[in-house]
Amino acid sequence: MNDSIKQPSSAIAPLSTAWLVLVTLTLISPFLGQWLHGAGWLQLLVAGIVWLKGWLIARQFIEIELTHPFIRRVMQGFILFTPVMLLLTVFLGNHFARWATL
Repeated sequence: MNDSIKQPSSAIAPLSTAWLVLVTLTLISPFLGQWLHGAGWLQLLVAGIVWLKGWLIARQFIEIELTHPFIRRVMQGFILFTPVMLLLTVFLGNHFARWATL
């Protein structure tokens, strides 16, 4: 019998902390855009925030570490997709837009 099988957590503190971090990131994002308007690295910061929020949701609320490795990798790819597309749009703008149109 294998007693080392991971079980979902029933602790409220990590969920509350993750929720507060998500709310904080959401609330500071517009202010960062205003304060850093025109900064060349703002898009990198936005992509990082998008990735961090997706990772927090997957880790704390979906509990991705408890899933099958294939499902975990698919979710990680899905979480990485949006920030990568944001950066491709920023840095390769016209070329990427031309390639992505139907």
